[in-house]
Amino acid sequence: MAQIDTEREKKEILQAYKDLLKVAKHAKKDAATKKRIRKAFDIAVEAHKNDRRKSGEPYIFHPIAVARICAEEIGLGATSIICALLHDTVEDTDITIEEVEKLFGKKEALIIDGLTKISGVVDNNVSLQAENFRKVLLTLSEDVRVILIKIADRLHNMRTIDSMRRDKQLKIASETLFLYAPLAHRLGLHSIKSELEDLSFKCQEPEAFKELVSKLKKTQEVRERFITKFSLPIKKGLEEKGFKFEIKGRPKSIYSIWNKMNKKNIPFEEVYDLFAIRIIIDTEKEENEKSDCWQVYSVVTDYYQPNIDRLRDWISAPKTNGYESLQTTVMSPTGKWVEVQIRTKRMDDIAEKGFAAHWKYKEGGVESQFDRWINQVRELLESTDTNALDLIDDFKMNLFTDEIYVFTPNGDMKNLPTGASALDFAFAVHTQVGITCLGAKVNNKLVPLSYQLNSGDQVEILTSNKQKPKEDWLNFVQTQKAKSRIKSALKDEKRIVAEEGKIILEKEFKKLKISYHNISLKELEAYYKVSSTLDLYYKIAINDIDLNHLKSFVVKKGVLRPKQTIQKRVKSYFGVSKSLKETPKKEVLVIGDNMEKLDYKLANCCNPIPGDEVYGFITVTEGIKIHKTSCPNTVQLMSNYAYRVIKAQWIDEQNIDFLTGLKIVGFDDVGVVNNITQVISNELHVNMRSLSFDSHDGIFEGRVMVFVKDTSHLTNLIKNLTKVKGVRNVDRINN
Repeated sequence: MAQIDTEREKKEILQAYKDLLKVAKHAKKDAATKKRIRKAFDIAVEAHKNDRRKSGEPYIFHPIAVARICAEEIGLGATSIICALLHDTVEDTDITIEEVEKLFGKKEALIIDGLTKISGVVDNNVSLQAENFRKVLLTLSEDVRVILIKIADRLHNMRTIDSMRRDKQLKIASETLFLYAPLAHRLGLHSIKSELEDLSFKCQEPEAFKELVSKLKKTQEVRERFITKFSLPIKKGLEEKGFKFEIKGRPKSIYSIWNKMNKKNIPFEEVYDLFAIRIIIDTEKEENEKSDCWQVYSVVTDYYQPNIDRLRDWISAPKTNGYESLQTTVMSPTGKWVEVQIRTKRMDDIAEKGFAAHWKYKEGGVESQFDRWINQVRELLESTDTNALDLIDDFKMNLFTDEIYVFTPNGDMKNLPTGASALDFAFAVHTQVGITCLGAKVNNKLVPLSYQLNSGDQVEILTSNKQKPKEDWLNFVQTQKAKSRIKSALKDEKRIVAEEGKIILEKEFKKLKISYHNISLKELEAYYKVSSTLDLYYKIAINDIDLNHLKSFVVKKGVLRPKQTIQKRVKSYFGVSKSLKETPKKEVLVIGDNMEKLDYKLANCCNPIPGDEVYGFITVTEGIKIHKTSCPNTVQLMSNYAYRVIKAQWIDEQNIDFLTGLKIVGFDDVGVVNNITQVISNELHVNMRSLSFDSHDGIFEGRVMVFVKDTSHLTNLIKNLTKVKGVRNVDRINN
């Protein structure tokens, strides 16, 4: 073991602390504040003196780095710096919340308590990430700095994730994409949100990430020349009008480029908006900001033709997270569309640093869009019986969506997510208005509840005391408030019906001569595949459950149990090694921490083959299913059910064929299909299961399902197919 140079480490820790103080603006001006930060630093150093990170470095570097992110990249003050330095002490060391309160105060104790609660251990029967999400929201509604420090903590963990085990990396990256990046977006932390996405993508798809970085680097010089040439006439026009300004090119994040390539099924070269031109003007008076931005827009469109459909005015009506900007897309002399963002220094500050900058510029007593959003979070959390996973679905729905602005008959404005219905508007006005909503008038015309609203619509809601919420309402509402209120009302109705089902079940138990109080309803719920006792009673009441199946249960010592429980089935996959005699097909995977040969199935959603990076997922009824780490379902599975994810890796390749799909695009020419099948069947001796080709306007698109040995075999096949005359590109596809 290498000798630790403690003196060198002490100097490095002290230097890291000095670097933190340089970016802590409040500490420079106030000696008392600096003293409080130093006290927090000394306590953290002492508390973590024996702790080390996975990388081997002293643990104290982590809280210092988190504190620096809070100060430098988010713009938070001394309280947040102190809490960031101490954020792991209560959970990992002997320091208590009471001691923190005594040393620093109630506010610091509250924030650190919130950070500790987020990291607390929860019931293993519930998704860890789902329950954490609920805790995150609870603390967000108390003091938003808890979330900002937690985001800073996650950002530093992602920056240093290379030292962790591969399976841990994938789980953390999935949770980051699923939870922390959307939260950073909603809190207005654009730069941090983009970095979290890029770091998660780098972890999940290292090869694709490396390739995109390389392509961006190769085209960087060309982009810089283009920006300079494009900006020249705009610069001249703004100078003539006497504006103080800065023009810069903002590159698109690697993750968003990758997303666009996948969604539109286009190569890197066809992603036209790799960057945007940002014009930041220095406006002295806030009341002049709007008119100044429109003057700049006028200058830009004097030189370049705008796309009217792509104009976004986030100045007149800012986004919920406080984002303000005037955005347009114009045609460049080279025939490419270019996005131009126009904003003031204040707007740019808020766009980059979000919440912290928002409060810096906020006028006293004025409720902002951000305040309203925080109130919506509090309102959502009032529904205490909401399932954790439902809560995530309801909440996340509005994290990334664009917004529309609609008006009441009195002219009051309501902002709703794009795609919101007239019923969403009714619930936005008041819960009781939504529950009794019968119909709506949009711009004085009668429309159904499902009518999709557009910006500028004026909406009048029609109500009736006889109206009750219906199940199909959930199919067309978009807001979490509407969904949670409808679900709550439906649940109340369901409970009344379920009472009847409970009576029916008790009668069946009496026939079996079993005391109702000794029955494990969890076993019955699992057997009948229902998610709760309420659903069980309800389905019994509406005759959706056949109680004759109770004969499949056995009574042991007066307790009703299924002949084989789900727990036993799952345990058999963990603890029992299947022999080759029991499993007809040859095994090529080892699974779990002990790397045993267990029975498994390959997931149809991604069709993994040897050579792919994979993991195992324990299902309730189908045993272990193997997914690629790049499977479209990975983020959802790892975020919601991390405790059911296990390690899996391929061992020596054996003589087994695996089904995978290829998408082939090219120019429709005589004999091209025959040439493709010749390469597959004759040259490479690959078996095909299915083949389909469509042709339109001289372009053909084919889908071929083939059997291959592994990724090397597949790569060789793709390489040979791209050589066929007329073939433009060949890509692997999922099921």
